[in-house]
Amino acid sequence: MKQAIVVRTDVKMGKGKLAAQVAHASLAAAEEAARRPDWYSEWKEGGQAKIVLKVSSEDELQGLYQTARAERLPAALIRDRGLTQLEPGTVTCLGIGPAPEDKIDSVTGRLKLL
Repeated sequence: MKQAIVVRTDVKMGKGKLAAQVAHASLAAAEEAARRPDWYSEWKEGGQAKIVLKVSSEDELQGLYQTARAERLPAALIRDRGLTQLEPGTVTCLGIGPAPEDKIDSVTGRLKLL
């Protein structure tokens, strides 16, 4: 079991902002996954494995979100509130899973690590 967080590299964020956005994506996707107690509990008890990946555009991120949804995976698209570095509504990242590793890889396997 693992979770994937996918970050846009075309949005310029400071390291702290990036870390906060990744945390939002992880938590939001995990909360959605909690509706599948079998997946969620196995992931949580197994160490909460995560991987952080990158894409270069919002279109790519939106496409991954749609694919994850079509595969019936927990997925959370994160939009910034615009209080600090970004414009309100800027899509920054996507959390997918936790879910079985092969299901996550079927959506994100071609992506590179951040």
